[in-house]
Amino acid sequence: MRTKPSLKKIFTAAALLCAAAAAQADITVYTSEADFLAAVQGTGVDTYNDLSIQQYGETLNRTAGGYTYDVYSATGLWGAGGEGGDYWLSNNTAIAPIVFTNFSGGVSAFGGNFFTSDVLGQYTTGNLILTAMDGTALTYGLAGATTTDFLGFVSTSPLSAVTLATDGGTGYWPTANNVVLAVPEPTTYGMLLAGLGFVGVMARRRS
Repeated sequence: MRTKPSLKKIFTAAALLCAAAAAQADITVYTSEADFLAAVQGTGVDTYNDLSIQQYGETLNRTAGGYTYDVYSATGLWGAGGEGGDYWLSNNTAIAPIVFTNFSGGVSAFGGNFFTSDVLGQYTTGNLILTAMDGTALTYGLAGATTTDFLGFVSTSPLSAVTLATDGGTGYWPTANNVVLAVPEPTTYGMLLAGLGFVGVMARRRS
């Protein structure tokens, strides 16, 4: 006589399914802000306009709408820009990256305006490298980005970190503005629920 599968076995199978989905996570790059926003929901924006042109510590705890996150740089973070009160986030050296991490709420989309600034905190032309991590990693280069150029990453699983660094050139620092955090579209959740339903069906059939 076959025994009915326990809830523990069903949830174990569901966890394995989720792990398999995470292992196959895919990151899509968007260079159009409109296309990025169309691919996500529940957006929150951090403008950095509460900063001023001064040095801050290595880590700042930030909010973007209903989300929280940390931003870190080993050499300290700086406020930059300031034209018309539009402040930016930068750091204190060209060789250290800015790391965005510890996202709340299952954030799987990250975007914003990324460019470079000089030692005076003003916009200058330089090259950047951004890397998004969600268990895998995807790196994208930005050459000579302006203050209005946009880059965004959308993953099929939660992001663990995004790093912003220069390409090692001298005289310019990594700089961010108007950072956007978001979560998956409802279709992503629907696929997960469909997978969990499949696990339940298979468990019933085996009983």
